[in-house]
Amino acid sequence: MIADLDTIRRNAFIYEPVAGFVIIAGRTSKDNDFISVKVAAPEDYWFHVRGMPGSHVLLRSLNGQEPDKRLQEAAAAVAAWHSKARNGGVTAVSMTKAKFVSKPGGVKDGTVYIKNEKVLKVRPALPEGAQPEKES
Repeated sequence: MIADLDTIRRNAFIYEPVAGFVIIAGRTSKDNDFISVKVAAPEDYWFHVRGMPGSHVLLRSLNGQEPDKRLQEAAAAVAAWHSKARNGGVTAVSMTKAKFVSKPGGVKDGTVYIKNEKVLKVRPALPEGAQPEKES
């Protein structure tokens, strides 16, 4: 990880759904680039709502454990929450490992290409007990 959580917090929303895992969600297109290109470790899971604007979201294990399906769905729900789909019911969210996310030169902030996509269908939500933060 290039940046510590305090540095990341200035550019992202951070949630801790369970001990040993964090969910990191970008605040702006520029922050999405920071998260996807500079913060993401190859084995982090990367999420983005399909077909509309929204945050790039990472699910990171702090202890080397693989997240279960419930944690993956929680991170996908955060991606849906931090998107234009927030009030849209069940939402399709793309998921892949961060090592399959790339940003070609010359594209606008927040634009990336992904490979090995899996689609999860979730309702927009924040992790239990998380308070919605004011969007900047």
